[in-house]
Amino acid sequence: MPTHNTYALRGKQFIGGQRIASGNAELISLRADNNQPTGYRFHQASIAEIDAAAQAAARAFSAYCQTSAEQRADFLAAIADELDALGEAFFAFATQETALPLPRLIGERARTSGQMRLFAELLRSGRVHGARIDCAQTERTPQPRPDLRQYRVAIGPVAVFGASNFPLAFSTAGGDTAAALAAGCPVVFKAHSGHMITAELTAQAIERAVQKQRMPAGVFNMVFGSSIGADLVQHPAIQAVGFTGSLQGGRALFDLAMRRPQPIPVFAEMSSINPVVVLPQALAQRGAHLAKELVASFTLGCGQFCTKPGLIIGQRSPAFSQLIVDLQAQVNACPPQPMLNAGTRDHYLSGLQRWVQHPQLRHLAGSRVEQPHLAVPQLYQADIGLLLNADPLLQEEVFGPVAIVVEVADRAQLLAAVENLQGQLTATLLAEQEDLGEASELAQLLIHKAGRVLFNGYPTGVEVCEAMVHGGPYPATSDPRGTSVGTLAIERFLRPVCLQNYPAALLPPALQDSNPLNLLRLVNGEYTRAALHSPAAMK
Repeated sequence: MPTHNTYALRGKQFIGGQRIASGNAELISLRADNNQPTGYRFHQASIAEIDAAAQAAARAFSAYCQTSAEQRADFLAAIADELDALGEAFFAFATQETALPLPRLIGERARTSGQMRLFAELLRSGRVHGARIDCAQTERTPQPRPDLRQYRVAIGPVAVFGASNFPLAFSTAGGDTAAALAAGCPVVFKAHSGHMITAELTAQAIERAVQKQRMPAGVFNMVFGSSIGADLVQHPAIQAVGFTGSLQGGRALFDLAMRRPQPIPVFAEMSSINPVVVLPQALAQRGAHLAKELVASFTLGCGQFCTKPGLIIGQRSPAFSQLIVDLQAQVNACPPQPMLNAGTRDHYLSGLQRWVQHPQLRHLAGSRVEQPHLAVPQLYQADIGLLLNADPLLQEEVFGPVAIVVEVADRAQLLAAVENLQGQLTATLLAEQEDLGEASELAQLLIHKAGRVLFNGYPTGVEVCEAMVHGGPYPATSDPRGTSVGTLAIERFLRPVCLQNYPAALLPPALQDSNPLNLLRLVNGEYTRAALHSPAAMK
């Protein structure tokens, strides 16, 4: 497969298959390691260009939503092939913009193309249709039952906002884009200002797939700009929003969407401190090992993972006191690392400053001397009263290589502290077999607090697969019923439709009597692949 090592960077919007820009190129691409310009500039999208992008997506929707699942699967696979063909020059730009090492970026590229192929497999399986049929019962009394057939259709054009911390897997061709395209929804993507070159080169890859698969112009659009989110979310053509970012940003978009004349769903991943509860026998048997693993997890990628474990809770004991000592030693040994951009580092430092000023938070480890363009790992300890009183400061995510330790007096206090936690993406229990007898009630509490509950693992690895849930109750996300990772993510951009007494000639293939797609359908309350009117289907 040829790789694309030379690229033409134009800094213009991708709208309806064309490159469009007005005004001057005022957006400056910056290096992450020193905040100096890369030498490339980008055009801020105008209100007219936002409108044009949304209108292009709306025009594409009428044709794209009618494509077959097989056609969309081929399209996603073609995007995956184009992503895999991105060469050395692409990675050189991405490294400059994010300070992420080459192995991390290569792995993330594989995850991004893998997501596309996973959704392609889902489409080919037929499960995406969700076909349900209740046959007519003309003899039923006192009222006959009509013929009722349900399937799922695309919700409409989707606005997707790129994440800062994953320039590939949660950005231009990331999970939200893949899920929307798989569902039959055109995308208007807002590029993140922290990696605009990476976004443009990824968008070029998508456009090559659009052309090769002869998809409608406007099925994918991308705009640049730092102040265009409100215009995009409020555009009447946009029917749903996918967002990964801060609580402040996600909540602002959600509120804008709810104030529209026609409110639309916003699927925002926003804020999580991802608590880790260390149970007594785990502490006693492997405390030093746990300290090493915990620090490795919350400093991984300079702590710039939305699943970073930011809160470590344990019951008072000599073993927990030793864990704190071991955590301090591990943190003090961690080198500083560059963050994704100057803005992310500024937010990290301001979050630490709020903690320093709080009387019930104590600094335990990590140099207090700032280093230019770098983030120094830190460790703090909080009084249990902050959790028992649900102090909002302790529950605010500080994005970066830092964690807070909380010591509880006993099991009753532990349960009370967990009860006061807000919604989370993840919650983790570190336990031994001997701990499990007392873990049941705690585990049930955590199930109601988080989208993913782990035993003896660390949440910073998010597998892309069928069973994964990357979501959770507010403020982790704006809608706890969905996920932004895994095949279930497609359901955010689909809606059910029931066809009643529909003419056979007009039925979509998924609902036709002969079952031409060979789907596993729910027919009269039982799952079957049989055609209607056969003995198997009419039981």
